[in-house]
Amino acid sequence: MMPVSNQQKAFLLALLAVVFWSTMSSAFKLTLAHIAFDQMLLWAAFSGMLILAVVNQTGKEPLLFSDIKRGHLFSSAVMGFFNPFLYYLVLFKAYDLLEAQIAGTLNYAWPLVLVLLSVPLLKQKIHPLSILAIFISFFGIVIISTHGSLTSLRNVSPLGVSLAVGSALFWAIYWILNMKDKRETSGKIMLNLFFGFVYIFLFLLLTGRGISFPTGKALLGTVYIGAFEMSITFVIWLKALNFSSDTAKVSNLIYLSPFFALFWIHLTVGEDIRTSTIVGLALIVAGIVFQQFISVRQK
Repeated sequence: MMPVSNQQKAFLLALLAVVFWSTMSSAFKLTLAHIAFDQMLLWAAFSGMLILAVVNQTGKEPLLFSDIKRGHLFSSAVMGFFNPFLYYLVLFKAYDLLEAQIAGTLNYAWPLVLVLLSVPLLKQKIHPLSILAIFISFFGIVIISTHGSLTSLRNVSPLGVSLAVGSALFWAIYWILNMKDKRETSGKIMLNLFFGFVYIFLFLLLTGRGISFPTGKALLGTVYIGAFEMSITFVIWLKALNFSSDTAKVSNLIYLSPFFALFWIHLTVGEDIRTSTIVGLALIVAGIVFQQFISVRQK
């Protein structure tokens, strides 16, 4: 039996991460049938924080709490505010209002928002063809939001659509902040989750919604989301990138995730996947890939 090369390990780990992430739309929707969206965030963040703490403390570069600087705490406090607090609070509410296939695919527009935010925040110039790429993906968003009618939101919550697309803004801001933070990843995300947990905990208390401990399917769902959406999968993905001789070979596999997600949504949630969803998603991904091609050509 031939030994597995590092590149093969990279592809296997990347595919595993993609499969885990592709199940999240279904996990969100199924868990929301048993728990409120904000309670789901509280316990998913708590689960993810504990799981990542174990992963970090048993890894090669454990976070030494005595070495945490005030600036690190400030950075994690800011990033934790955007993710997991704002991002998932808005996203989970969108899933509460929309079908999983709509909320999940609209949320995938965050790379486009990242391009737009890179202009004021990273002082990058936007290529004219990048504007075309954004319009291609935006057209996909319109097709999904209108079920292909292009003129009206047919049986779709306008608030839900706004929240699903808006969540991409918070994720893009978090992504930019995370790019500038060079700390070890698992420890950094663990601290981000800690602050996010504190924020949602305070939010529930200050809004009078209270804290309720999940049981049964709600508990299983929140732990699954905390593990495979917020913590372990990031570690798997980073290992895949480290094993790969070319990160682009692995990174491109992420585009499989939303299409896999439609399969899981149909299989587990029972939604009939509309042609408009597939066409819209294909346009969103096409715009993102086109944008990446433009960026590579510029470099």
